[in-house]
Amino acid sequence: MRKFKDYLMVGVKGACMGAADVIPGVSGGTIAFITGIYDEFVGSIARVDAEAVRMLLKGRIRDFWGHINGWFLLSVVAGIGVSVVSLAGLMQMLLNNHPIQTWAFFFGLIVASSIFILRGISGWKALYGGLLALGVVLGVTVCTLSPTQTPEALWFIFLSGAIAICAMILPGISGSFILLILGKYEYIMGCISGLVSGKDFFQNLAVMAVFLVGAVVGILGFSKLLHWLLARWNKETLIVLAGFIIGSLVKVWPWSNAEAIVCSQNPELALMAETLPAGLPEEIVSQYMASADLHIWGAVLFAVIGFSLVTGIEVAGKMMKK
Repeated sequence: MRKFKDYLMVGVKGACMGAADVIPGVSGGTIAFITGIYDEFVGSIARVDAEAVRMLLKGRIRDFWGHINGWFLLSVVAGIGVSVVSLAGLMQMLLNNHPIQTWAFFFGLIVASSIFILRGISGWKALYGGLLALGVVLGVTVCTLSPTQTPEALWFIFLSGAIAICAMILPGISGSFILLILGKYEYIMGCISGLVSGKDFFQNLAVMAVFLVGAVVGILGFSKLLHWLLARWNKETLIVLAGFIIGSLVKVWPWSNAEAIVCSQNPELALMAETLPAGLPEEIVSQYMASADLHIWGAVLFAVIGFSLVTGIEVAGKMMKK
């Protein structure tokens, strides 16, 4: 029987998971592994099944709460929520004011994550090489075929939440990374930040409500499938995921978003971009990009910092297991 302090510690571990999922490339699932709550977390989610629904409909609230390991799930989710809300504003500020350094940091995180996933797989054979190549091709295809500006319609927000939440239970890939691929990372971070600051509160509340409904549907609908794949084809699933992550690096190349770089260094253009539905005209972006400061050494430094952060997490996890 857990005591209050035990659930408080579970909440702290959930906060660490939330902090990881805000940052593309660091997986909340990886943090759950490191802190020793992964199996219980996935198992508790899997218990939200037909039997749990029957208990709830019959008014057997106590049985339902015990069946789904409710206090544990509540502690984890509360920790994740507090962490996400606290860090969303910071990430939005960094992306607006320091895009090159921020994306370089993400780039280093993602490179390190994919390397450690592949290092953990033993017994390599030709099939695994083919699966890795398949994952890379899928990653590149998704990133290059997806439009720069995906729709902000509520149906797409719902879909984004349903897909992104699945990454929370996958070690090595984060929900924010999925949002990054879908072109909705900055948008969702901005909505969370707006809720905290009170700016466009009801509009942001509606968006986040739809996103959270999609997340609930996604995690209930796909968690059992993902858990089944990892249980039966663990290596094959992780290899495809690692390849997907590697291929998706084209999305987070620090200098790929020229408009963001130009706006971060020209406040007047940033204000102009906010008033134009399609953003700045391409000729203006090209003109200012020719003389923009590319912060190459700063990008290298932050990429190394991001790489080192994931390395430190992996080393800490191995030390804790020992």
